[in-house]
Amino acid sequence: MSLEGWTIFALFWVVFVTTPGPNHLNCLRNGMTVGFRRGLWGVLAILCQASLFLTLSAAGVTALIAASPLGFAVAKWIGAGVLIWLGVRGWLMARRPVSVDVETRGSVFWRGFVIATINPKSVAGYLAAFSQFVQPDVPIWDQMWVIFPTALTITGLSYTGFTALGAGLGRVALNAVFNVWLRRAMAGCFVAYGVALGAASVPGRV
Repeated sequence: MSLEGWTIFALFWVVFVTTPGPNHLNCLRNGMTVGFRRGLWGVLAILCQASLFLTLSAAGVTALIAASPLGFAVAKWIGAGVLIWLGVRGWLMARRPVSVDVETRGSVFWRGFVIATINPKSVAGYLAAFSQFVQPDVPIWDQMWVIFPTALTITGLSYTGFTALGAGLGRVALNAVFNVWLRRAMAGCFVAYGVALGAASVPGRV
């Protein structure tokens, strides 16, 4: 990959991992509810999912999934259901006091991994990256030595920042009146994203 190609890819990836979505909301939630250090397990989950999807994309698996309208629609329905469930659960629990270290590292990790995996934005982003930036005349695995560290470094920095932002909001909101409404707003975003995802899966819109 040329320097110019790498620069364009890096800028694309910055936009990709800073565009609001479920991963950002989950990182904010982790920072608010379990603190920055434990919230980093959610960032680790996203990095593991990114590594998996980058590998699958290189092997052409995500392209195969996207080529199947039914399979892609099923994945989106599942993702919509999980996001709506997380939103409803967050709304119902919004009145509970914000407490730190109430979740295990494992639960933070696996929730983050599931949310990252079921997000169709992931498939779209990886397909875009490989269709636009990979050079067809160069062995794909040779290019991965550049793509992998670039994508994972930018991804890690982005979601670590959102986790830190959530931790800061959590400290401010521990005794604040707006705490309930802030948490409900985040829960509402999960529900809205899930509903939009489900609507996009309706036959004729896939």
